[in-house]
Amino acid sequence: MSITLGEIYRVAVEKGISVDARGREEIDHVLGEAKRGFDKLEDSEKEFFDAEKLTNPFADTRICLGEPDLQIRGMLVGIDMETPEVVLADRLRERGEPIDLIFAHHPEGPGYANLHEVMYMQADLWAKQGVSIAVGDQLIAPRAGEVRRSISPVNHYRAIDAARLLGFASMSCHTPADNCVNAFVQAWLDERAPRTLDDIVKSLREIPEYADGARKGYGPSIISGSGSARADRMVVDMTGGTEGPKDALDRLSAAGVGTLVGMHYSEDHRKHAEELKLNLVIAGHISSDVLGMNLILDEIEKAGDIHIVCTSGMVRFKR
Repeated sequence: MSITLGEIYRVAVEKGISVDARGREEIDHVLGEAKRGFDKLEDSEKEFFDAEKLTNPFADTRICLGEPDLQIRGMLVGIDMETPEVVLADRLRERGEPIDLIFAHHPEGPGYANLHEVMYMQADLWAKQGVSIAVGDQLIAPRAGEVRRSISPVNHYRAIDAARLLGFASMSCHTPADNCVNAFVQAWLDERAPRTLDDIVKSLREIPEYADGARKGYGPSIISGSGSARADRMVVDMTGGTEGPKDALDRLSAAGVGTLVGMHYSEDHRKHAEELKLNLVIAGHISSDVLGMNLILDEIEKAGDIHIVCTSGMVRFKR
């Protein structure tokens, strides 16, 4: 059974929605707000509206290039798929690999340009832990604005233009994959209930993607707190676009969170966590991205036959 580009996109978005910590009601509200915003636009403004927002709540996940009905025989999958990876896909195709799609985790094109929009979901995630949603909204807005300004001068379509010239379709899948890894790791730790931070690291290393990262030198590690420290209440913090404001750590700590398990934290976040006596465990950025993408690829392979080639940090583990 073959699969189209549109079906790959639909599977990724639906999987991301199914494991979104906000819940279906909030997702429907987000989509409804997009519809109401679209309906208020003058006709002259509607051509500039991203119609995908009416059905897809993840602004950083888009088909960047290619028609939805395009049949996809195979794809080159990686965490960062820039122009060198597109050229690599062309070389692999010359050698007989049936590659039609460049499938990236980190957003490209419109997904990259609008990455800041998915950050507002972080307020809802904090609310699940007992932080006031009103406070969360005020915390995330300045940080989202900072990210928007920082990425606005980026050459968002560089890799997509390369894909167009070489005849490939292009798609990025960011927050749906991050939602998958967030839900998976939270359930994993909840089930095993590790007592200490060392136990958290050991539990994470039981997951193939983190074991692979550990063997390569970038496995799970503790950056705030001691290995013998008790974890207490553990919250996995791996979705919402990119790193939130460090002030959110104050609110999470006050709400009773003892340990945050994330993909990565800045030095400012680490220092602030130490001041708060809040434990931080880094699961690993690339290995977390790999886990999320593997969970998405599992669903895509259920939907149709497709040849998958991995590069740029991606390693295929099936479940």
